[in-house]
Amino acid sequence: MNYELKRIYLVGYMGSGKSSALKQLGKLLSWDTYDLDRLFEEKYKISVQDFFHKYDEAAFRKLESQLLKETAKYENAVIATGGGTPCFYDNMEWMNANGTTIFLKVSTKTAVNRLLNSKKKRPLIEGKSEEQLLEYVERHYGERMPFYEKAQYTVKGENLKFEK
Repeated sequence: MNYELKRIYLVGYMGSGKSSALKQLGKLLSWDTYDLDRLFEEKYKISVQDFFHKYDEAAFRKLESQLLKETAKYENAVIATGGGTPCFYDNMEWMNANGTTIFLKVSTKTAVNRLLNSKKKRPLIEGKSEEQLLEYVERHYGERMPFYEKAQYTVKGENLKFEK
């Protein structure tokens, strides 16, 4: 990994394990950890879920992109991005230029199983049945894959363990 760039950006689809990997990698490296969705909620004093309901995805993506670029101030930091972060504006190119990017790749089946069992509310899949969720994830994940695949490293997200 390029340790001259003092930031690692974790990218991947909803349910790929970015939050779990964030904790593991931060602890392993003794680096600070940041979750872009949490930074958004702290800065704008509104949950991502509520923001999507009150405004729209386009407004969210614009603010999210600005917030992502603010992470340039962090050094020795691991940053978990939202599932859509790499797919808008020039975010993926920007992360590659300003840090090390790691794509946590999981199968569609794994993503669906994790989303069905997740306590975290996700505005893009709210109210979908298991069958609707599977159809949605297959299409949506496929659309996002070209962006994720621009990451500098790809790791298998199932049973992921970062160890020395």
